[in-house]
Amino acid sequence: MTTGGLDGRRRRKCLAYIVAGVILQTLIIVLFVVFVMRIRTPKVRLASVSVETLNLNSSSKSPSFNLKVNAQVAVKNTNFGHYKFENSTATISYRGTEVGKTTLVKARARARSTKKFNVTVSFNSNKVSSNPHLGSDISSKNLTFSASAKLEGKVHLFKVFKKKKSAKLDCTFVVNTSTKTVNDLSCK
Repeated sequence: MTTGGLDGRRRRKCLAYIVAGVILQTLIIVLFVVFVMRIRTPKVRLASVSVETLNLNSSSKSPSFNLKVNAQVAVKNTNFGHYKFENSTATISYRGTEVGKTTLVKARARARSTKKFNVTVSFNSNKVSSNPHLGSDISSKNLTFSASAKLEGKVHLFKVFKKKKSAKLDCTFVVNTSTKTVNDLSCK
């Protein structure tokens, strides 16, 4: 009769170990999903901008500029899966008016890495020639521009999960026309 009581205790102990194991596995899966599988929006920034060509007309009657810049775009992906994005259009604006645009070609940013690529943008003051600030900005030797783009793509986790994410580029930079350099590059 004592062996029956021993078997009952062993069964309960074994059942308690199984329940504890299931709870531990569930906890590990929940923590994995919450911390590792959480899909974040990738960040897009201008890593650098340099002036290739710059032509200015600083006459008071018809001030104008013609610029060609090289920019390095950085797509930072902090996810545990790669981010694949489609072709997109980046625009350059002067005081809120679009003055140039370029295409950001589709690419893939690997998991937990930064994809960098170069683009060249040519833009001029044709659309902003009537802007009253243009003459004073050119004579101050500082032209402020903003760059924007929206990358539409998907984050792929373990080739099983796919989640749509849109990364936005929103940067400003100042071109010093006397030194032909870019100052105050900042991105949100």
